[in-house]
Amino acid sequence: MKKWIALLTGLILLFSTTMLAIAAPASEENAKVRIGTQPWIGYGPWWIAKDLGIFEKYGLDVELIDFIEDKEVNAAFASGDMNAANIATHTALKLFSVGLDMRLILLEDVSTSADAILVSSDISSVADLKGKSIAYEEGTTSDLLLNYALAQNGLNISEISPVPMPASDAGTTLLSGDVQAAVTYEPYISEILKNNDSIKILYKAEERPGLISDVFVVNTKWALENTETVRKLLQVWDEALQYYIENPGSAQKIIANAVGSAPEDLVTAFEGVQFFSIHENQKALSSDFLNTIQDVAQVSQSIGLFNSIPDVSKLIDASYLD
Repeated sequence: MKKWIALLTGLILLFSTTMLAIAAPASEENAKVRIGTQPWIGYGPWWIAKDLGIFEKYGLDVELIDFIEDKEVNAAFASGDMNAANIATHTALKLFSVGLDMRLILLEDVSTSADAILVSSDISSVADLKGKSIAYEEGTTSDLLLNYALAQNGLNISEISPVPMPASDAGTTLLSGDVQAAVTYEPYISEILKNNDSIKILYKAEERPGLISDVFVVNTKWALENTETVRKLLQVWDEALQYYIENPGSAQKIIANAVGSAPEDLVTAFEGVQFFSIHENQKALSSDFLNTIQDVAQVSQSIGLFNSIPDVSKLIDASYLD
């Protein structure tokens, strides 16, 4: 009888342990991390990490989900289908302004000359844009750059003739002569300048460093439950970025392959982007970038991305950088 009781007790314990194991949520060590991204070189360190096995080195199971359009990655992240996402700074502000529970934990890159306003030869200043037809993609970094340039020169969007279209088409429309200016980014800038000597760069993103920038955001609840995983992701970024610095040729080849371009076509694009390490972020997210993101917020508000500027101090979280 005692043997049957002992056996029954053992079976109950085994069953209970098995059920607990099934019911228990995945631990940080074996949980898959889904990260939304797009074919933009500013997100390059993540592809380097994937290619070189750096994620695995840190014990992470990471899936990089590539989206073509901003709205696609935004929707996936907002729905909870992504744990984290690579998005433009103004996009992070927009999502946060509508109540998405998220945190900005890393400034990834800043565009210096990779975003610009291109003009025909008869335009020599931003003031000359008054009354001119300008091609650009509304609600994007191009919209942001154009509005900022106009505001800094005493103009506003109502004083030009907007011609909305994708950034990929804006430059070719300028080449055709249908507009007198276009706002776009690399590699389209280089392609346009190569095809017409009369087209020139009027205004670059470097006029306001950080205005056109990209950030890494995480779902707040997920991050709080997976703190160590989040910290490891930032370590991965740093190690991949270090590889980029030490091996630019091979690193740029990995990135070019990920975005679907030849490395030689992205030379100017790489020159126009500045990446940020963890050490640089420790300063940026607690000082310099706080001022920049306020500018981004004000311009974003002016182009109608949101009605009231959100409290950025509740969006930015530098604690994972420690």
